Parts: sequence; C-alpha cells; structure tokens
Amino acid sequence: MFEGEAVIDVHGHMSSPPQFRAFGYSLISNRSTRSRLKLTSADLEVALQRHIEMLDQRLIDVQFISPRPVAMMHWENPELVDHWTRTTNDLIALQCQAHPDRLVGVAQLPQSIHLDTRNCIEELTRCVKELGFVGALVNPDPNSDGNAPGVDDEYWFPLYEAASDFGANLMIHPSFSRNPRLSKIPHSFQYNFLVQETLATLLYEHGNVFERFPGLKIIVCHCGGAPNRLLRLQEGGKSGAKSSGVMPGGSVQMPVESSEAVVPDRSANLFFDTCAYDLHYLETAIRQRGASQMLLGTEAPGAGTAYINPESGLPADALVQAIGAFDFLSVEEKIDIFSHNVRGVFPLFKAVDSKDMANLDPRKDGV
Repeated sequence: MFEGEAVIDVHGHMSSPPQFRAFGYSLISNRSTRSRLKLTSADLEVALQRHIEMLDQRLIDVQFISPRPVAMMHWENPELVDHWTRTTNDLIALQCQAHPDRLVGVAQLPQSIHLDTRNCIEELTRCVKELGFVGALVNPDPNSDGNAPGVDDEYWFPLYEAASDFGANLMIHPSFSRNPRLSKIPHSFQYNFLVQETLATLLYEHGNVFERFPGLKIIVCHCGGAPNRLLRLQEGGKSGAKSSGVMPGGSVQMPVESSEAVVPDRSANLFFDTCAYDLHYLETAIRQRGASQMLLGTEAPGAGTAYINPESGLPADALVQAIGAFDFLSVEEKIDIFSHNVRGVFPLFKAVDSKDMANLDPRKDGV
C-alpha cells in the first residue's frame, strides 16, 4: 500500500516451475504438438512462493503477470507457437486463480510474421472472455530479425480492432534479437528492448493508429524506450522552446522557417511503465512523459532483482520505494503512478477483491 492506496504493478512476468521451460524445449526439439504439460498445485506453489514473497518485499499489492518475453517462441513455426502460447496462457491463468487477490493475467499471443494478425484474435478472445485477462503482450518484432511491419502498419490493424472491441489493453514488449552483431553483448535482449520500444513509441506518436482506433490504449514497456531529445517541440510543448530561426548543424546562420513536425496529443491512448533501474533515467522518463502517462512497472522478480541500486541500497526493482523518494513528484502524482492511472487505463481490470476473478474455476488436472 502507498498512502492507503493499493499498489498495482502492470509489468510482471510469470514465475514458472522448471517443467514448463523443459516442455518448451521439448516442443522445439520434437517438432510435435501432441503432448500436453501436466502440473500439480504443488508445482505451481513452489514457483509462486518466492514470487509472492518478493511482491510483499517490494510493497506491491497486485501485479499483472505476462509471459517471459524471451520465451515466447514467436520465431518458430506457427503450429508450435500456437501450442506453446495456449500452454503459457493456461499456466498464467492457473497462477492467477491460485492467487486471485494478487495476480492478474496478461496474455501471450500466437504471433508469427508469416501470418496476418487475425490469427491472434481467437486466443485474445479466449484469454479475455474465458480466462479473465485484462490484455495481451505484443512483440513488435516477432521474427526477431527486424523485418516486421512497423506498429503503425495496417498489418496490425485486425489485432487493434479486436482489442478495442474487447476493451483489452496491449502492452508492447519485444523479445530477443537474432542479429548476429549482438551475439557478443551480454544480455543483448535488453538492447533489443530499447531499440524496438523506442521505435514503437515514435511510430505511435507520428502514425494514425489512434485516429483509426480512438478507444485503443497502448502501454509501451520500459518507459517507452530511449528518452526523447531534450528540446522537443510539440503543440503546447512542455519545454516551451521556440525556434531560433537558424538552420541547425553545419548551415550556421542560414535563416529558415521552422519545419518541426507537430506531434499530436496521444495522452488518451499511449502510456508507459516505469520499469527502468537507473534512477536518473527513470526520472528523465517521468519528467518527459508526464506522471499522468506513467504506470508502475517493476518486472519483479526479474532482471533487477539480483542487483543493488547504489543510490537507494535496495534491490534495483524496488521501484515503489525508489519512486516514493522522488522529490520532484507530489504525493498525488505518486498515487496516480502506483494506482489511479492503472485503473483509468485498464478498463477490464477489476478491484483487488473482484468476485469475478476469485470465482474462476481452477483446472486442478493441470495445464
């Protein structure tokens, strides 16, 4: 809790027992979808015990859990991806059913660069209508090679239309990259996150997605990628900067009329989470995006769990404590980031004590 309000973390990933990842590798090696993963309640709790304890330590009351992005397998053939996707979502549902007051589901989609995004609608429908999920993770580069259409392309429109119809949110979160130039970089998937999320943010800002789908609400993870340049000129821009009337770069003192593109107001549709572990970067992102556009995201347990932030002395993913200490934010703005913004952005999200979530029937026979 923070100032009497429930703290809601929109960016968490599932903690799975080892049998789950082994099943995925088996799918890849055996090239068959005939098998079905079986898990017991004890298997689930072994994986979840540490997860729930960590939420308590991070002061998180409710967390939205989604697939581990690097394990989504979107680069595989569509038949395997479909089977793995259903297996993943069934496990997320079981975990949410086991802890309905703490966990909320965000779906994996059976994405494939070889298929139209209409192929994702059936699974999105199942997850929202049957499993009680509030949205889905979207990988903007499903083939991990940089060749997918940009997120403002019509390729994505069937998925956007379905999400809008359901009131389901879409969260932009890439997977890894198969670019061989990155192979020497430790944890190179994080570089890919930065590149793909930055590109997605810019395409949403400058494209016409939200004119086509005005009810669609998109969350770009990890603060939306790289921060904007410091002087950003937009209609009613926060910087208040004006053109000097001089051409930038090498054409010194050449008088010009400003041709700076005006970025439309996307504040009703485009949001970002706070999942960043460098506090200076996080502060810059919140200042540039605005507290009204930010939702708490910690990814705990995840990449930040193993590291201690030298400035706070706490684990890097203890972001409630970190943001709570930011003196440039008012108490009201912190409450918005931790709680109020989430409730306003996610129409399918129920209250913590939602009877609808609590009454979902657990499938005791396993996934």
